[in-house]
Amino acid sequence: MVLDTILEKIDSNQNRYIEELLGFLKIPSVSTYSHLAADVRRAAEWVCSHAKRVGLQARLIETKGHPVVHAWRCRQPDQPTLLIYGHYDVQPPEPKEEWHSPPFSPVIRDGYIYARGASDDKGQFFTYLKAIEAILAGAGELPINVKLLVEGEEEIGSPNLGPVLAANADLFKADAIAISDGSQFARGVPTITYGLRGLSYLQIDVRGPRIDLHSGAFGGLVKNPVQALCEILAQLRNPDGTVAIPGFYDQVLELQAWERNELAALPFAEQELTQYLGIADLSGEPDFAPLERKTARPTLDINGIWGGFAGEGAKTVIPAKAGAKVSMRLVPNQRPEQINQLFIDHVRRLAPEGVKVEVRELHGADPVLVRRDQPEVQAAVRAIATGFGTAPVFIREGGSIPIVNLLQETLQLQAILMMGWGNPDDGTHSPNERFRLQDFHHGIRSVAALLYELAKPGA
Repeated sequence: MVLDTILEKIDSNQNRYIEELLGFLKIPSVSTYSHLAADVRRAAEWVCSHAKRVGLQARLIETKGHPVVHAWRCRQPDQPTLLIYGHYDVQPPEPKEEWHSPPFSPVIRDGYIYARGASDDKGQFFTYLKAIEAILAGAGELPINVKLLVEGEEEIGSPNLGPVLAANADLFKADAIAISDGSQFARGVPTITYGLRGLSYLQIDVRGPRIDLHSGAFGGLVKNPVQALCEILAQLRNPDGTVAIPGFYDQVLELQAWERNELAALPFAEQELTQYLGIADLSGEPDFAPLERKTARPTLDINGIWGGFAGEGAKTVIPAKAGAKVSMRLVPNQRPEQINQLFIDHVRRLAPEGVKVEVRELHGADPVLVRRDQPEVQAAVRAIATGFGTAPVFIREGGSIPIVNLLQETLQLQAILMMGWGNPDDGTHSPNERFRLQDFHHGIRSVAALLYELAKPGA
């Protein structure tokens, strides 16, 4: 069988693949830092050059920020087209002093590659290039058509990707999209994500007197903005952990019985999680298990709060202003614009006299729910079973991936294959980020199998 030959080639070239990945990881492509713009571009050029080397056509699409890499090989007119998404930019490495080795000097320790971008997303994306290379080297041609969309601004919100897609929708037209920019449920438990929570992110600003005031001279005369803010925030959630905003739950798509049964069957170790987090107990909405609350129930959290004096020692002031940032994770049928308005109305009702309260909408994303019975999703199930040696589980993810919404809306894609090769403890966005070598290997094997599975009739 051709695939068996391809998988043997992947197995025999693993050391070379690792060495090439190490070279990719040395490029400090931190998209948010303007002083590293040249390095971000160097990473784009590295991806473009490597794509050509493995047998794809490739080019850079310029944007107002960092370029997009567009690569393709479409020589099978009777076969489907798979769009592969990835990003070559990475998070800032700070705090650098907490790294055990320099973030852009990748090292291998105890079966892991340690470097910024190892898991998010250079290592995971690179599995696709290596699978394509192995197939072309072993079979001479890909079984399906592939297109690559690799951006350099994912870590800063993809501000220029929308215009690129709008102007080049035909170039990226496909039957399915593959995204590997996440994690497995646990080590050795490969995963397909079929749901993402959405996001509403807002800021509350409370203003009182025109300047900070002496608390001895004016205490008891003016409303304290920090106190007013705390009164508002305290009424956003009920004592039992549910959200107190009227109408917040009205459109929630409830978990089906089979989903709750599948979640309950997953190997979730609550005690290990609490120990890892350094807390005594988990908390949240009653009547739902921790995994249900984490992935498939809506939430509200205060992400930051400020106001007044917080320096060393004492300063007796009534601050002139205070503020907080609040995020709400949304589930299917909840829409950010509707939830935002409910939030704004609720805060206005709670606003006490004596201060001015403003609410600003900062960011949002719709929830995503992918039909698991789609042929492309089932092809991914078989491919991962081949690559990892065990069938994947299905989960919903508690976070949001705005790029999924953008690709879904712009390209009208419904077959979205979210297959994370990393692990929950890879430390993405944290010091000492890492990627397990075995998962890197299994990811390449899975991608190769996926291209052949999608070529089968009915896939």
